[in-house]
Amino acid sequence: MTPIWLKQTPNGITLNLHCQPGAKVTKVVGLHDGCLKISLQAPAVENKANELLLAWLSKQLKVPQKQIQFISGQNSRKKQVEVWGPISLEQIVQALAP
Repeated sequence: MTPIWLKQTPNGITLNLHCQPGAKVTKVVGLHDGCLKISLQAPAVENKANELLLAWLSKQLKVPQKQIQFISGQNSRKKQVEVWGPISLEQIVQALAP
């Protein structure tokens, strides 16, 4: 069964994320309101948390950062990102599941 925070789209896979900037360490901390909750080590200033999120996702999912893009929520804790390329829902779940 696909987790509630993941959705296959015609273009790729959408992740619904709830991000908490200013944490001690960047990691998945569980689920929040239907989203995967991620604590981010970077502060929420000058796009630093967003940049860290994309770099961290790229590393965890083993896909180039250019294959991950914001759909919405750049200025909010609730974000939607889309990943495309040769990656499956199962691979994302294995890499990120809380």
